[in-house]
Amino acid sequence: MFNLSEDVTSDEKKALTPESGFNLCGINYFEPLGSRLYLIEHYDKYQDALKAKKERENPNEYLILYNGSP
Repeated sequence: MFNLSEDVTSDEKKALTPESGFNLCGINYFEPLGSRLYLIEHYDKYQDALKAKKERENPNEYLILYNGSP
């Protein structure tokens, strides 16, 4: 099983953490360490981001939400 704290760098996390709202991000474990996270879409509301995460069609896709400051 993957361990997010070991498989994604802190620089990637910082780059994809928004100032406000929520970023829905994917994790591509086939990319080299340091370039595994990618932005799918930004949302202003948590409910919208969570709904989008649940509606993703690929069950093998690894997703995470990063939230900014209120």
